[in-house]
Amino acid sequence: MPIKIPDTLPAFETLAHEGVRVMTETVAVRQDIRPLQIGLLNLMPNKIKTEIQMARLVGASPLQVELSLVRIGGHKAKNTSEDHLLAFYDTWEEIRHRKFDGFIITGAPIETLDYEDVTYWDEMERILDWTVTNVHSTLNVCWGAMAAIYHFHGVPKYTLDEKAFGVFRHHNRNPASVFLSGFSDDFQIPVSRWTEVRAEDIRKRPGLEILMESDETGVCFVQEEGGRRLYVFNHVEYDSTSLADEYFRDVDAGVPIKMPKNYFPHNDPAIAPLNRWRSHAHLLFGNWINEMYQTTPYDLDKIGTQG
Repeated sequence: MPIKIPDTLPAFETLAHEGVRVMTETVAVRQDIRPLQIGLLNLMPNKIKTEIQMARLVGASPLQVELSLVRIGGHKAKNTSEDHLLAFYDTWEEIRHRKFDGFIITGAPIETLDYEDVTYWDEMERILDWTVTNVHSTLNVCWGAMAAIYHFHGVPKYTLDEKAFGVFRHHNRNPASVFLSGFSDDFQIPVSRWTEVRAEDIRKRPGLEILMESDETGVCFVQEEGGRRLYVFNHVEYDSTSLADEYFRDVDAGVPIKMPKNYFPHNDPAIAPLNRWRSHAHLLFGNWINEMYQTTPYDLDKIGTQG
């Protein structure tokens, strides 16, 4: 089954060109099936790029998925046109009455700020609390994961002396986890962050389990008991060129930045990087969607009522 997104969304043409099956509303209503309802709270400045990255992974599922784009109401985006936001996004206040099988909260370029100094932190806390009653399973990514694990469990973040930047080997800490089905014992994932959460803090909190970590960059993926909240601190969703885009952006702006590790062939920025994480990104999202489908109520109204 394909993913249902507006056929005028820029991601539609990109995904169709890549071979991801996408559908219009007209086609969707002909299928006598309840699609999985997944919301994407997009906190990234380049919202179109993030839409494509997330929709690509969600759309690879054999299940029919309806993706809803959500934004913070009290924050004005600087890098995405107001026309795009008005055409394709709802604010959280506009969708807070709805229930979702799945909800993705992205990263945001504010990771070095204290949470309470983020201008929309109050709304962010309300959204996180809302997911408890209105979402069956939440996938929190990068800053979104740090914010969520701090909100729900008090796990702090720490500023790094040097940016964790590159593609790093990670270890599978629980091959029996439904979310790591099919994963190799070790694999590579892009990392791009100035902060971290630490394993020793997580292990002190009951109900949290580390599923992936790296010897070099630490914790990557944490599962909460029951599987309803997942925390992914690195960027499995990144395109092949995402780290290069960040690197050249900073170089052009005169911002001190080291070359991403283990990324450019022969450490030569003139050579196009190879994608060594794509298959595991699809596995992770596929496993999440499959587990969601197996456990979510058929009646959306019953989401959040099972305890």
